[in-house]
Amino acid sequence: MTPLVLLPGMMCDARLFAPQFAAFSGQRMVVSAPITEHDRVERLAEAVLSDAPPRFALAGLSMGGIVAMEVLRQARDRVERIALLDTNPLAETDAVKARRFPQMQKVREGQLAHVMRDEMKPNYLSDGPRRQEILDLCMEMALDLGPHVFLTQSRALMGRPDQAETLRATQLPALVLCGRDDTLCPVARHELMADLIPDAHLEIIDGAGHLPTLEQPEKTNVALARWLED
Repeated sequence: MTPLVLLPGMMCDARLFAPQFAAFSGQRMVVSAPITEHDRVERLAEAVLSDAPPRFALAGLSMGGIVAMEVLRQARDRVERIALLDTNPLAETDAVKARRFPQMQKVREGQLAHVMRDEMKPNYLSDGPRRQEILDLCMEMALDLGPHVFLTQSRALMGRPDQAETLRATQLPALVLCGRDDTLCPVARHELMADLIPDAHLEIIDGAGHLPTLEQPEKTNVALARWLED
């Protein structure tokens, strides 16, 4: 079966996809590729491609979806199918860039935990029964990755390209999925992506915010399984 490459969101690692590893790794090779080493989306995509199988299914969540779109732009012939989860195809706005600068300064001053706790994590999740458990995991992943990764990824996001044309040219089985309660990357942004990609399937996950892979793993896995078999 085609290998599955998973790209995690900002300040997350493979633990973001633990339920997906459990569901799919018995059937195919499943790998989570880090997107931590470069401060340009283009170079992050090149690094993913350098380590990925010759041909693969690609799924990215949030920043991982942003990098996935760049992977698709650079090497369309190597991607068999693509899933874009809780992400954004547009270049970063000046308003969002302006909000990043004070966050980055706080992180340079040793306040990564403060930034994650007060400015980022509250925006992530729906109000479900596992909310605190998932927030704790998000904090653990962020602190394990550390300040350097936060700053590197922030710079990459600030300079990311608009991928509307990449999506318009996509002729692959495509899943666009998000949590209904995602405030960071809202449903309307995913409707836009689904409209841009010919024949994309749009899946909205009830009871989830920005991290449906953890908040609603069963529903998310059903959608991913359907996409993988399409």
